[in-house]
Amino acid sequence: MTDLARAGVAETARLVTEGEISARGVVEQALGRIDQRDRALNAISRLLVDEAIAEAQERDAALAAGEPAGPLHGVPLVIKEEIDVAGTVTTFGGDANSTPAAADAEVVRRLRAAGAVIVAKTTMPEFGAFPFTESSSRGVTRNPWDPSRTPGGSSGGTAAAVAAGMVPAGLGGDGGGSIRIPSASCGLFGLKPQRGRVTTAPHPHLWWALGTAGPLTRSVVDSALVYDAIRGNVEGDLYTAGGDEPFVAAARREPGRLRLGWSTKPVTLGVRPDPVHVRAVEDTARLLADLGHDVREVDPRYPDPTAAFVPQFFAGIRAEADQVEHFERLERRTRETYRLGSWVTPKVIDRALRVTEQVSAKANRVFQGPQGLDVLLTPAIAHRPPPVGRLDGVGTVRASLRSMPAISYAAIWNVAGNPAASVPCGVAADGLPVAVQLVGRTDDEVTLFSLSAQLEAARPWPLLAGDAR
Repeated sequence: MTDLARAGVAETARLVTEGEISARGVVEQALGRIDQRDRALNAISRLLVDEAIAEAQERDAALAAGEPAGPLHGVPLVIKEEIDVAGTVTTFGGDANSTPAAADAEVVRRLRAAGAVIVAKTTMPEFGAFPFTESSSRGVTRNPWDPSRTPGGSSGGTAAAVAAGMVPAGLGGDGGGSIRIPSASCGLFGLKPQRGRVTTAPHPHLWWALGTAGPLTRSVVDSALVYDAIRGNVEGDLYTAGGDEPFVAAARREPGRLRLGWSTKPVTLGVRPDPVHVRAVEDTARLLADLGHDVREVDPRYPDPTAAFVPQFFAGIRAEADQVEHFERLERRTRETYRLGSWVTPKVIDRALRVTEQVSAKANRVFQGPQGLDVLLTPAIAHRPPPVGRLDGVGTVRASLRSMPAISYAAIWNVAGNPAASVPCGVAADGLPVAVQLVGRTDDEVTLFSLSAQLEAARPWPLLAGDAR
């Protein structure tokens, strides 16, 4: 009998559609695992027991009636707190909202249309401001590999739930590394798509040019399956992306011989990568060369993204804070961040978006010209996952400084807009996962999916936290 805790998205959907287990059976087992495992992790902020069982029964009835099954039929998923799920409060990780959302966000609607079942909402730091999943209202979320360590953030609740085997996958968001950082910390595959690949509806944008939604999964093809279900735009989206090749097809084909460059140079001055991550990049570069790729060390000549990133960060927090029902219930640090961002006027945002275009052009030089790269390989994060409590008693400035090692390789690609993926590459001597980052050309997620799947086949990673022990 298949261990459903280890079954991924594709396998779970197959089991349900072939009648080996009902959607209700799958969902009830997932709810049981959440009940058993989340006490030690605090990944789940709202459990949707009755709603999920009713939805699973609808999936079973549709299958029994001969209706076609979607690619995610019967798959239980979790959703980060910043994304609307009808009938639940969109808390953004805090207590400032109290009215349930009237409708699903478009990405959630698409997941349901593909057959998925929403079983829970997941913890996040308030407004996703920092890469540690800690808040005064939700408490501390812990890494299933080592509960004394952070799972990263801001999609740390989703990462912990997936890495612990509660569900096969979940949705997160990435405005400065918030899919890739928790994926790297928890041993998951997490790809930030091209800017505009996934709609942000009902909102026209997520932190202007920086943010996007996407899945955290235990395998490359599972990520591709979820992305193929949610990708695409609606009228009113601020950005759109090019290219229409299905990601699942890309994940299931060989990438061909690619030009790959690697670098461990951080974007952020004063940040030094942990030797574990330097070795991971060097080992991955050697493996890629052994797989037949043209691999070389490069200097990416990163531009400084600060003038583009910082105004959009502050404006994003302020925009979300302006929309909550009970501003006075926001965390003290969030209200401080709101005040510190008062200088970000509409004119400042317009300038930041112009600078974003300039940073993107400079960052993409590494992919251009006759010797341009197909893929850039870097560390995913600079530090090992630190102990929990990184946000205890600190204000906006100290929290930002403590965030630098986490975002030092990630945030620039939010500014540039390029797709970038955190790819697991084993477990270090400290018992925690290790990951590298693969960055693709504009609109070229397909190459990242193909290459990541090739790495996964050549160097399989543990499916669940603790498997490598």
